Amino acid sequence: MTIELPILITFFGYLILMMGIGLWAYKATDSVDDYILGGRSMGPAVTALSVGASDMSGWLLLGLPGAVYLGGLGEAWIGIGLVFGAWLNWLFVARRLRIYTQFADNALTLPDFFEKRFADKNGLLKLVSAITILVFFTFYASSGMVGGAILFEKVFGLDYTLALIIGSAIIVAYTFVGGFFAVSWTDFFQGCLMLVALLIVPVAIFSQPATQNGLHDLDPAMLSMISDNTTFIGLASLLAWGLGYFGQPHILSRFMAIGSADDIPVSRRIAMSWMVVALIGALATGLAGTLYFANDPLANPETVFIHLAHAAFNPWIGGLLIAAILSAIMSTIDSQLLVCSSVITEDFYKKWLRPEASSKELMLVGRIGVLIIAVISGIIALNPESSVLGLVSYAWAGFGAAFGPVVLLSLFWRSYSRNGAVATVLVGAVTVVLWKQAEGGIFELYEILPGFVFATLAGVIVSKLFKPSGEITQQFDQFSAKL
Repeated sequence: MTIELPILITFFGYLILMMGIGLWAYKATDSVDDYILGGRSMGPAVTALSVGASDMSGWLLLGLPGAVYLGGLGEAWIGIGLVFGAWLNWLFVARRLRIYTQFADNALTLPDFFEKRFADKNGLLKLVSAITILVFFTFYASSGMVGGAILFEKVFGLDYTLALIIGSAIIVAYTFVGGFFAVSWTDFFQGCLMLVALLIVPVAIFSQPATQNGLHDLDPAMLSMISDNTTFIGLASLLAWGLGYFGQPHILSRFMAIGSADDIPVSRRIAMSWMVVALIGALATGLAGTLYFANDPLANPETVFIHLAHAAFNPWIGGLLIAAILSAIMSTIDSQLLVCSSVITEDFYKKWLRPEASSKELMLVGRIGVLIIAVISGIIALNPESSVLGLVSYAWAGFGAAFGPVVLLSLFWRSYSRNGAVATVLVGAVTVVLWKQAEGGIFELYEILPGFVFATLAGVIVSKLFKPSGEITQQFDQFSAKL
């Protein structure tokens, strides 16, 4: 792909805008509450697009179109599962979590909420939760860095390792500086750009006569959501992606940060509308790539959006569309780094090392934590054969199985105990890791499904054996009265 000056100007102009937002957010960040949750003052539109953009990531513009490019519309089942899971998350979790985390002594992170929800005086649940978050988010952030490296490698012709370093440095910079304000507002702009890109690229390709003519020669199996190769386990695995929403810390933190619980219905409508349209655009992009590159197959399917944007538009628009890919990557990895930062500051440093630490000290520790996690994630991403979709699916399953059942049971079950919550997190995380290592037979089932089921059963059984104290049930009753 030839590098053209307009692409460079447009692309780096967009990066300057994002850094400008980061500097503005730096000035607006006065406390650790601001850095971690934006002072719980986010509006419904910003919250909605921040949830969508941080959720979909480079998977939406790289992983999913690449999967459709190879396998056809059968991959749409992932999108259906995600839409259904996201809608249920907004409907049942968002309001309760927003109210309960503030009610529970203004809990700023999920581990902090779990500790206060279960009166976990020795900090075991908080420690287990925090370690789980750091482990799986390291892989998740690594997927974003792989996506950024692919982008810089293909667009600018850089060596993969150099592209990884440059892309990671850009993403980390404004997260390091601005915290939650920077992440949420950049997510808002990035979400808008991603949506526009996913709409105009497939429309432009399908408008070309050559593409329209190619539809007649396309294998019918590519247009079918059910094929001869479709199995019950395969279908269940794709739909099971929706379970992951209940346990994603970077999404749940948006619910915790919205200005008022009364804003959630409006935010939900905006977020779900954005999500449905964006997923349709991603599916159409992959199918358009199958037609456009029928006679010249791509070496890396996950670059289909990049090549289509360059082929269908002049360099000025192409540069902006390619920037949309960086938007998708940045909007997720900044959220992941921020959650890791909050866990390091609130759940490790403040809890175990410096309980009396000042707000400024905690913000400094948080920014250092961003750098540490970024370096570790970058080391994992050094393998140029890494798959964006593969890394995302592993981390998504880990969070969904380890935290999804805990969040749901914490918000809806009065008799859920601290020991039950610890068992849930451990069983969910361990099941995902072990299931991922197994191959063949029933183990072809996506690991989030057995992980979610086993974790839920473990939580219920252990809570029946080790019942919660009167203090915990009384607090839950007080919370329920506020709904």
